[in-house]
Amino acid sequence: DPDWASHSLGIFICLNCSGIHRNIPQVSKVKSVRLDDWDDAQVEFMASNGNNVAKAKYESKMPPFYYKPTYLDCQLLREQWIRAKYERKEFIHSEKQEPYSAGYREGFLWKRGRDNGQFLSRKFVLSEREGALKYFNKNDAKEPKAIMKIEHLNATFQPAKIGNPHGLQITYLKDNSTRNIFVYHEDGKEIVDWFNAIRAARFHYLQVAFPGASDVDLVPKLSRNYLKEGYMEKTGPKQTEGFKKRWFTMDDRRLMYFKDPLDAFARGEVFIGSKENSYKVLEGLPPSTQGNHWQHGITIVTPDRKFLFACETEDDQLEWITTFQKVISRPMLPQEYAVEAHFKHKP
Repeated sequence: DPDWASHSLGIFICLNCSGIHRNIPQVSKVKSVRLDDWDDAQVEFMASNGNNVAKAKYESKMPPFYYKPTYLDCQLLREQWIRAKYERKEFIHSEKQEPYSAGYREGFLWKRGRDNGQFLSRKFVLSEREGALKYFNKNDAKEPKAIMKIEHLNATFQPAKIGNPHGLQITYLKDNSTRNIFVYHEDGKEIVDWFNAIRAARFHYLQVAFPGASDVDLVPKLSRNYLKEGYMEKTGPKQTEGFKKRWFTMDDRRLMYFKDPLDAFARGEVFIGSKENSYKVLEGLPPSTQGNHWQHGITIVTPDRKFLFACETEDDQLEWITTFQKVISRPMLPQEYAVEAHFKHKP
C-alpha cells in the first residue's frame, strides 16, 4: 500500500518504509499521497521520476548476491537496505561494496555462549579462499573454536528469538547435524554487511560448484529463512513415553526440535521428503494415542515410521500442516536423496 512518497527521490513507499525514510531527512523528504498538500513542482518531479527510474539509478551496480528485503523482513534489513541504496549510494559506487564483496572479512561479534547463554565478544573470520567462516574464543588463539564450511552455511535474522534487533542466527552442518550460533553487533550496518558477505561467499562457491547455473538459479540458494518455527509436543518412536513440549524449526526439508529455541544443537532431526517417496501429513493422531496435553494433532508418515505431534491451537495445527504439505508436494532434488539416505542410517 504505497500511500506515502519521497518527493526528493521521486518514489512511492509504504507506511513502514516511510518511517525509515523520515530518519534520513537530508536524503529523503516524505509526504502522504492522500493527506498532505502537494505543489505543482513536486507533482511534476514525481511524474518524471517514479520507482522504476529510481531503481535503474540507485541499483545500477547492485551485486546479484546482495539481499533485497521485502515487506516481510525485519526492520533492520529494510532500514539498512534503504540507507545503503539512497544514503550511502552503495549500488552506484562499486568501491563502497568492499565490506561484503572482497571475499575476506574479519571482526568481532557478540556470540551467545553454548552452555551459559551469555553473549561474549568473539573474533570471526570469513575467507572465500579457505571456503570457511571461523570464530576464535580468544583474540590471540592460533586455532579456531569452530570451522564452518561455506558449502553448508546459512544465516537468517532472528531478532525476536535472539532478543536483539540485530540478532543473526548462523547455522552449519557438523557431522551432518545442524549446529546453531547466535550473534549480533551493536551497529546495524556491520551485522548486515556480515550477512551479505556470507551470501557473497556462498554465491562464489556455488558458481564454481555449478558452472552452468545462472544467477537466477543460484541467488535463492544463498541463504534461507525458516519455513516455520514454534512449539509443538512430540512423542518418541515407541509412542508410549508421553509427549514433551519442544521448539520446532522447519529448515527446508529438515524438521529439527530443540528443548530451548536458543539451543546450539537439535535434540533430533526428521527428514521430510516428497509425496512421490511415500511421505504424507495427516490431521489428527491415531485413536490409541495417549499422553498429549495439546489436542490438535498432526501425524507425519515417512517410509520408515510415523511421527506424532500435537499443537496448542487449531491455527497452529493448520499452519504446520500447510507448511508440511508445501514441502511434501515439492519433488526431491537428486542431492536430497543423499541427505535422506543419511537420515535413514542415523543411529
